[in-house]
Amino acid sequence: MQRAGTADTSAQLTGAGRPTASTAAVGKDLRKRVPRRSHGEWSASPDRASPLEILRDQEKDRVPELLPLRHERMAASPFAFFRGGAAIMAADLRETPVTGLQVQLCGDAHISNFGGFASPERRLVFDVNDFDETLPGPWEWDVKRMVTSVEIAARDRGFGGAEGRAAVLETAGAYRDAMRSFAAMTPLEVWYASLDVEALLPDIEENLGGHAARDAGRRISRAMGKDSARAARKLTEVVDGRPRIVDEPPLVVRLQDLLPDVEAQQLEEGIRGIIADYRQTLSPDRQVLLDHYVYEDVARKVVGVGSVGRLSWIVLLMGREHADPLVLQLKQAASSALEAHLGPSRYPNHGERVVRGQRLIQASSDVLLGWLRTAGLDGIERDFYVRQLWDWKTSADLTTISASGLAAHARLCAWTLARAHARTGDPTAIASYLGQGAAFDHALAVFAAVYADQNQRDYDEFIRSGGDSPVGGR
Repeated sequence: MQRAGTADTSAQLTGAGRPTASTAAVGKDLRKRVPRRSHGEWSASPDRASPLEILRDQEKDRVPELLPLRHERMAASPFAFFRGGAAIMAADLRETPVTGLQVQLCGDAHISNFGGFASPERRLVFDVNDFDETLPGPWEWDVKRMVTSVEIAARDRGFGGAEGRAAVLETAGAYRDAMRSFAAMTPLEVWYASLDVEALLPDIEENLGGHAARDAGRRISRAMGKDSARAARKLTEVVDGRPRIVDEPPLVVRLQDLLPDVEAQQLEEGIRGIIADYRQTLSPDRQVLLDHYVYEDVARKVVGVGSVGRLSWIVLLMGREHADPLVLQLKQAASSALEAHLGPSRYPNHGERVVRGQRLIQASSDVLLGWLRTAGLDGIERDFYVRQLWDWKTSADLTTISASGLAAHARLCAWTLARAHARTGDPTAIASYLGQGAAFDHALAVFAAVYADQNQRDYDEFIRSGGDSPVGGR
């Protein structure tokens, strides 16, 4: 049986096409070497790496004063811990069976990393929205992380075991059915496939009904107002006639306050140079768009759960002619948690790795998506990717979601993940391997339950170590 460590991970995806030997027969033949039931098998190996050691290793290059906040957020629940523990699961997935079929992985495909955002055509679309760990690798890894997140989310909500298992089975079945449909499409049809949130509203109302449906509608309406103008209204104030980002330490801290002894003009010149470097990664038409804006202010902003401690900056730009705001997020990109097990990225800049992976996976990407490398306040060079802040971004509220709502959201995530894998891998071979029956679905339900138990044990150990303070008492 093939394991991820022995898969041919040296062949990096380019998005150019699929393996030349992709046939239905290949997928069916793989069932003999990697039985579908084998995907339900997992147990912690005797020499399993300590989850706390993995987290400590990840935190060596993070901002020290932000680590207590990272631990506080991860300590909130087993699901929050799971969100921050992509590296833990990556180490465990290395020993799981794989078919050897490669795709561009999301790398952290839990169901909170899917949601709505604005397409370039200003439609609200549903898609993957986090790519920090993206890397080519076994398609099974993304699917197993996704179904496990469904199981853990169900437990966090206090749903019964049968409800959680049913949601996992629906998720796995939705991925399998979607992959079969993509296998029947041409590559162009797969590439153009997307989920329009407004078109999904009737299905959302049917699945949720009543108050939950109305709440979903309100969230969608609010999302369509979350753009740079709203970000500017929320995050800025006018000081001496000029817009400035409002300090809200430790979550938002202006660069001028982090470097009080540095002249404002010197800081501004440095930021202008960073923006100029980022501009070179945009296509010529989008460079023209960016040139309509000028720099006004910059601040460090804490985001996410797993990302806390990585540098994230927000840059306020204003239109030259209409004084309209544009808020960009510069988010640090470090090596993927998967690289220790799948090999290094082909891209020397991890910001570029994230952007290239995002463009392969997403049906619609931010028109201002780019990357850069720059020296930080400590003189150390770091990679960043750049995108608009918010821009209609929304996601499901998993803290209040109903059992039916969780299953409906998970089905959308499964379709979206299958579409991403079909764009970059071989949908015919994967679909043929999965088949029309539910053998794979039931195996994943077993895996999700077993790994959710392990996540609970890891979470409990994390809490015992002092989860709301630096790990290991540092």
